[in-house]
Amino acid sequence: MPALETNSISAPASLTRGALTSALLLTAGLLQAAPSAAPTKVGDDGRTWQAISTEPGKRIEVDRASIKRDESGKVSAWGRIVLEKDLPDAQSASNYRSIEALGRYDCSNRTYATLKRVYVKASGELLREEEIKVATDMPVRANTLDDKLLRDICRPTTAADMRKLTQATVAKANVAAEELKKANEEMVKKAVQRESTQAPTPVKSLEHMEIQKPQAAPAYAPRPAPYTAAAPRAAKPRPAAKPEGLEGAEQHHAIHWSYEGEGGPDFWGRLKPDFATCDKGRRQSPIDIWDGIRVDLPPIEFSYRPTRFRLVDNGHTLQASFGHGSLTHLGKTYDLVQVHFHRPSEERVNGKAFDMVAHMVHRSDDNQLAVVAVLLEKGAQEHPVIQTLWNYIPLEKNQEVLPPDAAVDLNQLLPEKRGYYTYMGSLTTPPCSEGVLWLVMQQPVQVSAQQIAIFSRLYRNNARPVQPSNGRLIKESR
Repeated sequence: MPALETNSISAPASLTRGALTSALLLTAGLLQAAPSAAPTKVGDDGRTWQAISTEPGKRIEVDRASIKRDESGKVSAWGRIVLEKDLPDAQSASNYRSIEALGRYDCSNRTYATLKRVYVKASGELLREEEIKVATDMPVRANTLDDKLLRDICRPTTAADMRKLTQATVAKANVAAEELKKANEEMVKKAVQRESTQAPTPVKSLEHMEIQKPQAAPAYAPRPAPYTAAAPRAAKPRPAAKPEGLEGAEQHHAIHWSYEGEGGPDFWGRLKPDFATCDKGRRQSPIDIWDGIRVDLPPIEFSYRPTRFRLVDNGHTLQASFGHGSLTHLGKTYDLVQVHFHRPSEERVNGKAFDMVAHMVHRSDDNQLAVVAVLLEKGAQEHPVIQTLWNYIPLEKNQEVLPPDAAVDLNQLLPEKRGYYTYMGSLTTPPCSEGVLWLVMQQPVQVSAQQIAIFSRLYRNNARPVQPSNGRLIKESR
């Protein structure tokens, strides 16, 4: 992601203000009155589970005895979701009733990472365990399962804990204020030094003064000719591995992932240890979808309604986040997280690429991902959902826009016919995590040539090349 240039003095100051605000908000949130004690029960695994939330179809519980704080201040604890009915487990061909997860929570920064998952049958018998090889800290969104767990786990339980939290927060706020003061002093100091080193400018009369008009930089650099979907790209040979010496490792560490050059897809797996799956994974996406078995696939149950959105150009694509929406597949519900776009389509169907694709990313309560891919092709009329999003494209990268009065209905982005292809794959961007359920709609949706051209101005090519299928099963609606 190309970073925006920022003032070396003002950036720390702004970050410090954010840290100061976060510290004060954290204290206000965690020092609320503790909830009334919920009934506890001992599970078959010996844990003492206490319910902290009951919702339609599920109950959220935590084992308070497992709460531990490490030297860095992060808190680990076991939590679980108990479902009202069994759900099928694709890996074991059996059913589970509850999912237990060991999570690591950063109470100050509101992030979490899953360290381990355990799937348990209705009888209490262990179905399977799942070790998380790379525990990645993720932000906790408000009013989610992880938000409820974080608030409960991070909540002070005694007066001594409350005093300790208050003292730590005050100390953090004081440090932030001191850093802000130093940053401002440094800014003034550099400004004075800059003025003292500049040569004095001869005074001119107003009639001889030449006024220099500022030159506005273009929002985006000119792009090469757009990719033509009708002419699929030829597969490029994988470049030879670079030396793995210290110098080469340092160079890779400084390179951010992208879609071309030294940070391109061929090098993703070597840019960071967390990206190793991009090279070594056996279920990578996207793939060329062909030779699937045609069966009567169960329908995908979409639950979308008109909703507001947040739009950001994150340096890799345009991404819209939503507060509502979900899908249900094989009895399992996945909440809508975000929608983003690629050009050309990353997926190919029988060797054919499309002009663009929309990836609708969903996540279940047990942190599994399901991505619906809607293929986009050039048509005669503009698409209303795409046009609404395009109307609010941010002027700068990483600048989030929340339109006050605009909303979109993602039902309009879905094709009229709901047949689909499905297979197990991965994220198509680093860290290329596997275990992602892919649902690729068979019928393309039409967008206008102008809408495609607008996205091409931003991203001419932000598609990962197709990956080996390695004998994976592909199913398609008949």
